[in-house]
Amino acid sequence: MSNHVSVGQYLLQRLYEKQVHHIFGIPGDYVLGFYDLLEQSPIQHVGTCREDGAGFAADAYARVKGMGAVCVTYCVGGLNLTNPIAGAYAEKSPVIVISGAPGVKERERNPLLHHRVREFSTQQEIFSHITVAHTALEDPLTAYREIDRVFDAVERYKRPGYIEIPWDMVDRVTPHRRVPMDIAELTDMCALEECLEEAVSMLNEAEQPVILAGIELHRFGLQDALVQFAEEKNIPVAATILGKSVMSEAHPLYLGVYEGAMGRAEVQEYVEASDCVLILGAFMTDINLGVYTASLDPGSTIYVTSERLSVKHHSFHDVPFRSFMAALERASIRRRPHPDLPPRPEDSLEEQNPNAPITIKGMFHEVDRHLTEDTIVVSDVGDCLFGSLDLRIHRKTEYVCPAYYTSMGFAVPGSIGAQLAEPRQRPLVLVGDGAFQMTGLELSTVAKYELNPVVLVLNNRGYSTERQILDGPFNDVHGWEYSQVPALLGQGRGFVAKTAGELRESLASAFAYTDTFSIVDVHLDPYDRSPAMERLAKRLAARTNKEPPPIEAGEETRTVPA
Repeated sequence: MSNHVSVGQYLLQRLYEKQVHHIFGIPGDYVLGFYDLLEQSPIQHVGTCREDGAGFAADAYARVKGMGAVCVTYCVGGLNLTNPIAGAYAEKSPVIVISGAPGVKERERNPLLHHRVREFSTQQEIFSHITVAHTALEDPLTAYREIDRVFDAVERYKRPGYIEIPWDMVDRVTPHRRVPMDIAELTDMCALEECLEEAVSMLNEAEQPVILAGIELHRFGLQDALVQFAEEKNIPVAATILGKSVMSEAHPLYLGVYEGAMGRAEVQEYVEASDCVLILGAFMTDINLGVYTASLDPGSTIYVTSERLSVKHHSFHDVPFRSFMAALERASIRRRPHPDLPPRPEDSLEEQNPNAPITIKGMFHEVDRHLTEDTIVVSDVGDCLFGSLDLRIHRKTEYVCPAYYTSMGFAVPGSIGAQLAEPRQRPLVLVGDGAFQMTGLELSTVAKYELNPVVLVLNNRGYSTERQILDGPFNDVHGWEYSQVPALLGQGRGFVAKTAGELRESLASAFAYTDTFSIVDVHLDPYDRSPAMERLAKRLAARTNKEPPPIEAGEETRTVPA
């Protein structure tokens, strides 16, 4: 069917079709024409303080909604996006990057136009390494088809795509015909039938099968299909770190997070004792595997992702993840009795003395009490990530973190994207003081758009994870008065918590206040660490027959300047 909208209008139409109702970014002269079209469209522009903040917000939006978009100007804006888009590529988050560019006609005679770095193609060449598809819309005869190509690749592989639009192409109109892509065309049916036969045989013969659920179940919207399959066959489910919240963690078939030595020993033992581990959409990264303290026998695994499929040591090609999952649901797999799962840990932390210093374990115990079905946890990296893995998530896709690429600064801007993608969910932001100092002032964007996250700043005066590896003054950060950020922004409420009692009161007040954001400055001992970090340290020490150094909250023998 022919279409006579402009190139810029067509790009906005494709975004809206994908349920992208918000575009994050910062304007610039090369992209103002597109911004003008954006203002006339049903899509809302969300202006952030920095382009990297826009990138993190679009990434989180994509993780919750299914696709996100960010729009910036040429080079000075676009190159600020490289880190968050690299993270989105690494963790398979489908973000459309739209960048303005100098006009095609004004490039004649190779002029030195502002924002240019080397060649006019330099920015596109850089993004070609961190996106699954890229294009510069420099020819009106191919522009529409190029937009479709990038969107199809982003949808197929769930990785970012890059679209550069010169300012003089935004309003160009050329008749075009759209040919939708059918995923069935990409499936090798013979390969699908053969791998399915081997997988079904392996599952039916297994005495203790288990599903290891990963991030791609989120990306492809297959969480409900996972739960239905697990319930029909009575197969228990463990999640990777990136896959956390793939299903309700109160579900009777949910085992917990499988994360090597960082996780609970009983979960690791159950998974590794399985004679058939059905790995669905999981990345076998060092963090997901507890810094490679996990151990899975490839001969006992069915490993399925959008880019790789193997049954034991047999590999298959051209079988998309969704095609395999659909076939698996229809396959004849026997239902077995309800498995005998290891008991879940009891909430046995003793009531803390209200005047005692706050420990990381105690902090997460208090946080857990406030999580509801309407809370989405957005975690930054470091011990806020490791500690949050023991939180109980009530429904699906209510936990977002960059647990593979592990870029600091994700959480605060990520909460913007998460809440705009799903307004009923109130973000709980877990962020270290070092990461907060990178992007925390995106709370200005939070205030501007009247969002209301609860932000917990883990104030241990530096980079705690690095301290565990190699201590030194280079891990220290300058102390901020985090509770005073609302005074700076003219909005929000700030709290300081130095004792267990103050933390309990601050969290209660912060969650009760819903008008706008709250920020809690949680003072922690610089050398305290989460139970997950403690478990990892002990297991690694056991390998070398060394005991990890004792950690005591409030320890005064090792101090870091405030």
